[in-house]
Amino acid sequence: MLPWIELDSAPIPGEQGNLRLKQRGQEFSIMLGSNELMNSRLSGSEEALATRSFELIKDRQRPTMLIGGLGMGFTLRAALGVLPENASIVVGELIPAVVAWARGPMASVFNGCLDDPRVAIHEGDVAELISSSKRKFDAILLDVDNGPDGLTRRSNDQLYNFNGLRAARNALRPGGILGVWSSGPDESFTRRLRDCGFAVDVVNTRANGKRGGARHVIWLAKTPHHPA
Repeated sequence: MLPWIELDSAPIPGEQGNLRLKQRGQEFSIMLGSNELMNSRLSGSEEALATRSFELIKDRQRPTMLIGGLGMGFTLRAALGVLPENASIVVGELIPAVVAWARGPMASVFNGCLDDPRVAIHEGDVAELISSSKRKFDAILLDVDNGPDGLTRRSNDQLYNFNGLRAARNALRPGGILGVWSSGPDESFTRRLRDCGFAVDVVNTRANGKRGGARHVIWLAKTPHHPA
């Protein structure tokens, strides 16, 4: 068995602790302490976040999507695989090192997707980007932290509380989709989405797609077609 090698680490803005990028052969892992946040072998549920969300906006002309959290690019690559050539994707990533890892040691994982002309990278807080947008996006996909129950950064809660969800609704066009990935279920978050006026579908999926792996959860929350 090959040993894990730590390639780099990066501080989390405003928090204690570092993200650590590790490699074993062709496998990569991003860790926070002893917690593995993502692994290059397990991408099924993040891919489902993109494809299931796209199915709900596939009739849109020139769709615009915001992805919160670059990670290992699973959601981005899946979105590029289904979105039309005239689509646009903004990827919000808070930690510059994660973007550097995508272009550096994990370039083989990303396979050039950051150079796709449909993609723009926003290095900054995706919550601030959402709050400053008004009816700009057809879909907002959040794969930030471990889901609504934050693990890496306490301030990520602002994405998932009432104010954050209202901001997301305002940033979406009528009938737009807020897709949220989580490592596990959260009934209080489902209620919060509904209280903010979203129609919600909760999808259980697998970390490794149909082949199995840990059970993850995706919320597909739709805004009204005729906002009040």
